[in-house]
Amino acid sequence: MLVLVLDSSTPAVTAALAEVTADTVALRGERSVVDARAHGELLAPQVSEVLAEAGARPADLTAVVAGVGPGPFTGLRVGLVTAASMGQVLGIPTYGVPSLDAIGHAATHPRSGAVPEVGPVLAATDARRREIYWAVYDLAGERLAGPEVDTPAAVAERARDLGVRVAVGEGARRYADILGLPPRAGLDYPPPYALAELAAERVRAGAPGDPLTPLYLRRPDAVAAAGRKPVLQ
Repeated sequence: MLVLVLDSSTPAVTAALAEVTADTVALRGERSVVDARAHGELLAPQVSEVLAEAGARPADLTAVVAGVGPGPFTGLRVGLVTAASMGQVLGIPTYGVPSLDAIGHAATHPRSGAVPEVGPVLAATDARRREIYWAVYDLAGERLAGPEVDTPAAVAERARDLGVRVAVGEGARRYADILGLPPRAGLDYPPPYALAELAAERVRAGAPGDPLTPLYLRRPDAVAAAGRKPVLQ
């Protein structure tokens, strides 16, 4: 079963093609470019590239998996709208996976012979405004706390209470001095293989698709005007 994997919850714009079998998940193609200002321009071409690399067509897809955040409004919408549109047009299910869960899963279920982290593990991405999106995971990759958005200082206190030993994600690296936790290199953004693995059981079972509800965690900066201002005073 071929599954398209998309994530635009962070500055990394990611598209990948995963093959899900009865007991494995293997990537057949992957594109990821870090550019916080070009989600809309990059994602569609990346989808075409990973399909071409595998010699596959959109009609060959069984499902679409998308990271649902948390993430900033504009970037996150790009991936979710793309996933929902493709699912609707192709008549295939779409499955959402929290993007922080993918980072936590990759830290506790590493590939390529890497040594798994000693838990609990803090996964954190940059939320801007000097804040981070965060969640904490045990050694099995199960979420113990979060997802939430807080200042690094507030997260550092929560992490100490939960006995966190190491941190992963771009937010963990950016604010390592405040968090007081050693950041693991090479795991700044949600890996597509982890997103695919977290959705694999639903894919295998042919489960009904998800509505792909985004995890924004904060209100938008732009709000509707409260009322009209008089032209003449």
